[in-house]
Amino acid sequence: MSDNHLPTAELQALDAAHHMHPFTDGNELAKKGARIITKAKGVWLTDSEGEEILDAMAGLWCVNVGYGREELADVAARQMKQLPYYNTFFQTSHVPAIMLAKKLAEIAPGDLNHVFFNGSGSDSNDTNLRMVRHYWELKGQPERFNVISRWNGYHGSTMGGGSLGGMKGIHAQGGLPIPGIHHIDQPDWWSEGGDLSAEEFGLKRAQELEAKILELGPETVAAFIAEPVQGAGGVIVPPETYWPEINRIIEKYGILLIVDEVITGFGRTGNWFGSETMGITPDIMTCAKGITSGYIPLGASIVSDEIASVINGSEFAHGYTYAGHPVACAVALENIRLLEEEGIVEHASKEIAPYLKEKWEALVDHPMVGEAKIVGLMGSIALTPNKATRAKFKAPGGTVGYICRERCFANNLVMRHVGDRMIISPPLTITKAEVDILIERARKSLDEALERIEAEGLNV
Repeated sequence: MSDNHLPTAELQALDAAHHMHPFTDGNELAKKGARIITKAKGVWLTDSEGEEILDAMAGLWCVNVGYGREELADVAARQMKQLPYYNTFFQTSHVPAIMLAKKLAEIAPGDLNHVFFNGSGSDSNDTNLRMVRHYWELKGQPERFNVISRWNGYHGSTMGGGSLGGMKGIHAQGGLPIPGIHHIDQPDWWSEGGDLSAEEFGLKRAQELEAKILELGPETVAAFIAEPVQGAGGVIVPPETYWPEINRIIEKYGILLIVDEVITGFGRTGNWFGSETMGITPDIMTCAKGITSGYIPLGASIVSDEIASVINGSEFAHGYTYAGHPVACAVALENIRLLEEEGIVEHASKEIAPYLKEKWEALVDHPMVGEAKIVGLMGSIALTPNKATRAKFKAPGGTVGYICRERCFANNLVMRHVGDRMIISPPLTITKAEVDILIERARKSLDEALERIEAEGLNV
């Protein structure tokens, strides 16, 4: 592609006139003007003004192998020339879907040996919701209709995925959640732990699952869905006591466990899957994002032998036009090949993650940082005016985080805010030198945000 393009102001005007952005106040963005990204390489973005930006979010948690991998573009072009599209309805299949399903079964943990392809993570969680309910119907237990999730968890923004998630801002629009979806509290010790130790708090929050199962009636509960580490909710790393207790409860009541690995999969937490990092045994695993490193849309529900054996006993009246798209599957196979053969997951885990952890956790010496948590290459810092009391700012929640995010963007660093937490999830290919730049720009942005916050009296 040529670097020539319309002037930035014209592109911004066209964007404002015709493009509706997700999770955005369109009128506010129109006044400000979108930042126009024109190309990318490695961990770096370039905007329409020629500024180079370090993308510490890997797009939306997804560009695991970094930008600009010609291998992925080449395999997409070859597949488009050979078989650009065919569906997997009507008793047909094609080579890319077959080979990717086989590969996913090889790398997924436990007995997750069967794959239902989808278009995205949201689609996949809609699939999971229908699948677990249909599973129990086929088992002669149609009353197992209820699915339990967590407040502030994120499982997409479709009607099903948005209902499964616990984002109240999503629930406020469009009549969500749909029936049969219930929520328990998240394991966020920093914000909600009170006087309990992290270990005590982790147990208490896990035991809310058992209380909810008993409230609903164990015979009515189909599944529990959760992320190993809450991503879009603010990179909430649960206390070490949390997942072992969840596992105990799941086994005790015989409900299914859906583990949403859309963000945590394909090397993000230091292992191929966050389930391995956290010691979780899923019945269904939700995948997307890192499966293709975001180069092309694809989602997958990876399913246990038991569930597949039941579902395959009858027609599952569900599917998507682009599920198992041959180009997407070919790109995913090549992406996984790069992750494996170049040792990207292993290098990120053994070399980059420890280095980033040391630098990231050192940010707690900043006056406004109360907690720095990181697992693999996904981390968060909690902003506070008082570290000792874990206090909140005088301003409405998210005000300070937004100020900090804007200073990051001004300093050519993409670091996202969730409420008053700042989060990162850089490509797994980031180098130690680029980690140093990330931390340097993060500190500068924190300093500038603190200066403004103090000037406006928001930290008193």
